Amino acid sequence: MGMNCVFKMDANIVMLGTGNVGKSALTVRFLTRRFIGEYGHIESIYSHNVLVDGRETAFNIWDAPCSQCCESSRQEKQAQWADGFILVYSICDRASFNAVARMVPHIRAARDHAGAEKVPIVIVGNKRDLHHYRTVSSEEGRLLALGTDCQFYEVSAAENYHGVLMVFHGLAERIREARAAGRKPAAAAAGIKGIVKSMSAVFARKRTESL
Repeated sequence: MGMNCVFKMDANIVMLGTGNVGKSALTVRFLTRRFIGEYGHIESIYSHNVLVDGRETAFNIWDAPCSQCCESSRQEKQAQWADGFILVYSICDRASFNAVARMVPHIRAARDHAGAEKVPIVIVGNKRDLHHYRTVSSEEGRLLALGTDCQFYEVSAAENYHGVLMVFHGLAERIREARAAGRKPAAAAAGIKGIVKSMSAVFARKRTESL
């Protein structure tokens, strides 16, 4: 049991998106498994401990109101604090998608200014359950993510807890990789990653191929 403490990790995540895209609903779904509809425009930082691949991960989630998305002092602060970003748009709202496309270069520029390494960013198309009102295709979301080196998910915070979980777990994985790459020579990082992977395979009682 003592092994897990070695893998304990903190992940500071900033949630961004314009109004009514379900950004807070996504956060609350992750934190409580419950779905809530509209949520006040309050700035909140939530903390949540969860196991990701058998490792205890402390998520600190900064849910920022959309009115402050474009304040440069705020962006600087977020860029320095964040280990990763989740940018949310609604598949029924093209303007919210365009806003996300504009946020990516802003975040990258703020990080460069802070002298920080490249930050993992996840782009999320929410409200997948309202597909009959869709104005942004999955393909467009995927292409935006590909072109900006971000991860992409399409989810329904209203209908599916598992999809939301995948978003946060996927980002935690990217944060872990970014840290490993930033701190060690690539070969050493790859070696450690291999050891961790084979250990977690043993814990999961999977048969591992002999080398």
